[in-house]
Amino acid sequence: MGKYTSSHLKASRIRPDGVEKVTGKLSYLTDLQIPGMLYGKVLRSQYPHAKIPNISTEKAEQLPGVKAVITSKDVPGLNGFGLIFPDQPVFCDSVVRYVGDAVAAVAAETPEIAEKALTLIEVDYEPLPVIEDPEEALDPASIPLHPNGNVLHQASYVNGNVQETFPNCDVVVEETYLLPRQMHAYMETEGGVFIPEADGRLSVYAGTQHGYKDRFQLSRILDIPETQIRIVSSPMGGSFGGKDELNIQPYGALLALKTGCPVKIHQSRRESVRAGIKKHPMKITVKTGAKKTGKLLAHQVRIIADTGAYATLGPAVLDFAVEHAVGPYVIPNVETEGFCIFTNNGVAGEFRGFGGNQITFALEGQIDRLADRLGICPLEMRKMNLRKSTDCGPVGQKIAPTNGDALVLNEISNSRLLKREKENSKDSWKKIGIGFAMTMHGGGLGFGRLDPAGGKLLLNSDGKIQVMFGFEEVGQGLLAVIEALTMKAIGCSPSDLEIVIGDTDKVPRSGSSTASRGTSMVWHSLERLKGPFIEKLVNKASAISGCPKEQLALGAKGVWLRENDEETLVVTYKQLADENTVSVETQFDFPTTPNAIPGGHFLYSFAAVAVKVEVDFVTGHVKVLDIDQAVAAGPVVNSMGYLGQIEGGTIMALGYTLLEEAQMIEGRYVTENFDSYLIPGIQDIPTNMHVRAIEELWEGDSYGPRGVGEIGTVALAPAIASAIYDATGHWVTKLPVAREEILQTRERVV
Repeated sequence: MGKYTSSHLKASRIRPDGVEKVTGKLSYLTDLQIPGMLYGKVLRSQYPHAKIPNISTEKAEQLPGVKAVITSKDVPGLNGFGLIFPDQPVFCDSVVRYVGDAVAAVAAETPEIAEKALTLIEVDYEPLPVIEDPEEALDPASIPLHPNGNVLHQASYVNGNVQETFPNCDVVVEETYLLPRQMHAYMETEGGVFIPEADGRLSVYAGTQHGYKDRFQLSRILDIPETQIRIVSSPMGGSFGGKDELNIQPYGALLALKTGCPVKIHQSRRESVRAGIKKHPMKITVKTGAKKTGKLLAHQVRIIADTGAYATLGPAVLDFAVEHAVGPYVIPNVETEGFCIFTNNGVAGEFRGFGGNQITFALEGQIDRLADRLGICPLEMRKMNLRKSTDCGPVGQKIAPTNGDALVLNEISNSRLLKREKENSKDSWKKIGIGFAMTMHGGGLGFGRLDPAGGKLLLNSDGKIQVMFGFEEVGQGLLAVIEALTMKAIGCSPSDLEIVIGDTDKVPRSGSSTASRGTSMVWHSLERLKGPFIEKLVNKASAISGCPKEQLALGAKGVWLRENDEETLVVTYKQLADENTVSVETQFDFPTTPNAIPGGHFLYSFAAVAVKVEVDFVTGHVKVLDIDQAVAAGPVVNSMGYLGQIEGGTIMALGYTLLEEAQMIEGRYVTENFDSYLIPGIQDIPTNMHVRAIEELWEGDSYGPRGVGEIGTVALAPAIASAIYDATGHWVTKLPVAREEILQTRERVV
């Protein structure tokens, strides 16, 4: 049996980059200033769908201070990019498919001149019909937006027979859930500096979550070898998936190579809104049946995901949603089908939660509705349908044994919020509601997708232990994780370490800083590196000192002799480095299921959330007052970072649930800036947020800590919906929760 332990989060070291960030001393990549630097701007389409008969750049080229104007004719290699399918043009030359499509770019001596030059580029447009509804795009009679039609990707999972089972159910619930398009809202918008070097290479200083993948894509566009491109990608001011795909990199690179000068491009917030990727809007229709005992029998799901004009990681997002359609529950009869559809809306792609947020809102909503119809405690209904620790995963694949789902459910059942007596607000126009939800979330990219990892340890000539990873620091606290895990693995002190990340000239291929995989892959790398590295240093120290290697161990400042309960520093790291450099490197793949199920995951984390809300029937405002969370993701590496990821993800999910929608009408964003796109402010954040970390893994588990970058974002929305029902008797089916919808419930509640 698995063991259960639960610990409160402990104090941890200040993160290595913490002081510089909070004092403002740290410079982001978009802060770089290079002598002779030009400024780049990108001209984007005025129409969501149109033909381009002609583009004239002559007037812009004649503007004093303009050094280059480029279009598709200036792309030497592949005029396209995309992590899975390179279907997004660097520059459109015959048709535009959304308002963020790039048509031309300029480099000038000042940002103002560059902006003026954009207005002098003459583009002839012939507007085409705009498809904004994915259901319309699915219609065979609809015009195709791409050569292969409007269906980017289709995914499904079938087990048993739902049609034969539904008549045998005592209760069946059917519902349609509508989930919004959400912005990443990172602090630093897309930008960077591009430097053509004297040796003919190109240095790219731009925010990304996958430096090596950027290098690969740019090499195809520029038609130069990858080794001629250097990507420096840390530090950066936030991403949440939004910078996993190329954004301004092709334009800065092309302009730098054409002018022979450094070029900076830094998008304004309005430019970022138009061109940046967003969370997939989804329409999820679900039919779920159960026996009167509460036992789930059948679950039918149809997912329509609006991927916008281009692919990016839309197929992977859909696969993830299909995989998690039954979550941590055992349902013998399942039929899930999903469609990822092209429209003329803004591009949707990678976003924290990766389709899990959308499908979990629907799944947990169904469980709550069934429990309510049957008069069964929703906690008990979940317990009776919960998967066993050694069961297969949600699409029948083999996964690492885990009882994390049972542990978080048991933990949240003891939440002070769920044990309280029903309380009333002091204001008669307000009602208090309590709700909860749970989720499971797969880590890594899943079966069938290249998911390499690796790392390197090196004792350099200065006596510093360099720990190197191809990850990026995107604000998630990765440096603190690397520091803590390395110190534990080899026994050194923080002052002995030099962490090297985010530079393709210096680091090994470690895969992307996505999919809650960073912490896990650092741990796996160090498990492989520590033995050989320690052995090499101890052997050298033994040869230098004459001490038996069996009595030597790495510690602060160097190698120590342990003898008669005493420890003595016998060789410093500097002395060891004076002999010869020592290095150890590893390459491997993220653990994956052996079953050939596209996107199927092997390692999962779990969370359960309880919330208390106050519903105001005068304004329709829903305020979250209190949140309890239980998270099972293995050992906590850095408690401050762990708490920051869970609480930060929770606040992002709060915005998703109650405030945020990047609405589009006829292919155009209704909201173009943060003056009208609402994200949570300090007044929206509950005073009380409690996180309980369940650190124990299943007995015999050898996979170490799981990442928590996404798990905190997933279960809050259905928990809030549950609490709203508790307060109002009304089931919410569309996010963000509309105040008008709440006000319509007033007469029967107040």
